[in-house]
Amino acid sequence: MKSFMEKPAAFLWRDFVDDSSYKLAFLMQFLGIFFSTAMFFFISKLLGDAGASYLKPYGGNYFSFVLLGVAFYGYLGLSVRSLAETVREGQEMGTLEALLVTQTEVPTIIISSSLYSFIWASARVAVYLLIGVLVFGVDLGNANIAGALLLLLLTIISLGGLGMISASFIMVLKKGDPVGWIFTSISGLLGGLYYPVSVLPDWLQNFSYLLPVTYALEGMRLALLSGYSLGGLLPYIAALTIFSVIMLPLGIFAFQYAVRKAKRDGTLTQY
Repeated sequence: MKSFMEKPAAFLWRDFVDDSSYKLAFLMQFLGIFFSTAMFFFISKLLGDAGASYLKPYGGNYFSFVLLGVAFYGYLGLSVRSLAETVREGQEMGTLEALLVTQTEVPTIIISSSLYSFIWASARVAVYLLIGVLVFGVDLGNANIAGALLLLLLTIISLGGLGMISASFIMVLKKGDPVGWIFTSISGLLGGLYYPVSVLPDWLQNFSYLLPVTYALEGMRLALLSGYSLGGLLPYIAALTIFSVIMLPLGIFAFQYAVRKAKRDGTLTQY
């Protein structure tokens, strides 16, 4: 068990030392969370009861709705971008080839490279929620924490597969990732980040339900704001499970293929 954890712990320590060495940037991230939260709070005051019928399933409060969307969307974007950013950084710094020619298996590299980013994202989500509850009065008294955590885990797995495909393009093309760009753009528009999916025209709603982000944010809000039971969250759990079963093996295959191709072409050091 100790040897199993040594490599992930080494990746985690490396990324923490690198990130915390920029102390001002480290602090500014937390200040940015407070300012963005305050901005959405005052926007919700401006909107008043406008759109209350669309927000009724989530308690009718726009601030709570958008706060959870912004807080958890960081996880969603991270799942897609983190590995691709790690690959790109390794190419530019010349550490990618050294890492991939070691005996460290590709799945270990994938998980370990993203470990710090997900822990940091968890800290950011906690800060968002604490500010929302303690400063702006968001009510999470009926929250189904277990259901929300299960949805979050399935979301990370399903989008992690997409992130591996995104990193595969970076591995081969070096710069320019159509998968990550298209997915994050469409998800921001159709996934219910700033507004409920129900405000979209019917034909666009049909497209939105082809995205795992839609099920993730919808289920997360129902779990934390409306206290839905696991039974009530079952449609969202089932949808994310299907996405996970399809995307994770596909992502692993794509990334392993991209590594083999880069090694065969001798382009691991190119960027």
